[in-house]
Amino acid sequence: MTLSVHIQHLCSARRELLRDLRFDVGPGQILTLMGASGSGKSSVLAAIAGTLATIAEGGQALRFDGTVSLDGTDLTALPTAQRGIGLLFQDPLLFAHMTVAENLLFAVPPGPKAERLSKVQQALQDAELADYGERDPDTLSGGQRARVALMRALLAQPCALLLDEPFSKLDATLRDQFRGFVFDHIRRKGIPAVLVTHDAADIADPAFVIELNHA
Repeated sequence: MTLSVHIQHLCSARRELLRDLRFDVGPGQILTLMGASGSGKSSVLAAIAGTLATIAEGGQALRFDGTVSLDGTDLTALPTAQRGIGLLFQDPLLFAHMTVAENLLFAVPPGPKAERLSKVQQALQDAELADYGERDPDTLSGGQRARVALMRALLAQPCALLLDEPFSKLDATLRDQFRGFVFDHIRRKGIPAVLVTHDAADIADPAFVIELNHA
């Protein structure tokens, strides 16, 4: 899959954040978006995911003119749930009332129960958490919760993945480890990904970076 984005205008009622931004992200590639606070990085992710209407400035939702497509299929008018795009945020956002395994199972598409449970167990093994399925998410360390959040996002079988500063709340050592874990899984699965960060150390490919500035 190739994710193609063209943002002609991204604006609020008061100002224009971005204009004429174009990029293509191929299978297993990770594009890094950087820029100062307020430059529109997270808003670009929201435009891709179809959640821009939830972001307001001055009491009014942001407006996006442009196109988002996967392998030439236009997603622009589709609701978020139909786009097949995964999201990974700063916070793991795990369901506190579910076990770790139940959190993962929630993301697995419908199918035979045994097959779905097998995918969950494989994900736990990939995350080096094979014996943690019955644990409460609150009993996990920050790094363990982050790994569960990534595996949950991947179990949903996204066609593309958006990462909104997913490493920012981890300490330096854990950040390095989890960064490599995330990038390795994205590349092995051949998923196009867009990463937003303030930290140059998070850049996945120095040759594939866009620095956003105010329009």
